[in-house]
Amino acid sequence: MNTKLETVNLVRWFHFVAMSFGSGAAVVALLLSGFEEGREDLQGLAATVWAKVVSWSFRLALVAGIALLVMLMQNGQNPFKAGIYFHIKLTLVIILLGLSEMTPKALAAGRRGSALLVVVLFMAIGFTVFNKGMFRKDPPKTMPEIPATAVAAPAASPSAY
Repeated sequence: MNTKLETVNLVRWFHFVAMSFGSGAAVVALLLSGFEEGREDLQGLAATVWAKVVSWSFRLALVAGIALLVMLMQNGQNPFKAGIYFHIKLTLVIILLGLSEMTPKALAAGRRGSALLVVVLFMAIGFTVFNKGMFRKDPPKTMPEIPATAVAAPAASPSAY
């Protein structure tokens, strides 16, 4: 069993934790924005949670993702050449980050559309990452075929037992 801690795995773990923390806080902020209606004491709470927790989690995840990309490229891997998967993921991430930066002002004004879109984009990114095999460049490998001329082993006779 290999118990060596590698830097790539630590950065990948931190990237995962930051994204998970940010997405969970995004759902919480979206729920809080629904409770703010008609409650003067809760006004602005969702925008504050988003600005302090969600935005910073996504920013840290971006930094970790860039560090991970650089480390993988230094190790000889190039995610940009692996097919369209990485391009789709990167496009969705850039849109998510842009919306995430605009969302605190929208939540402060009582609009929840961008917050909901950030949650939906996070789910789309998760789907893309989980199903990256759908976006590969080369066709999936098939099982090796047995030639038709192959002879099956003769069946053992009942008297052999």
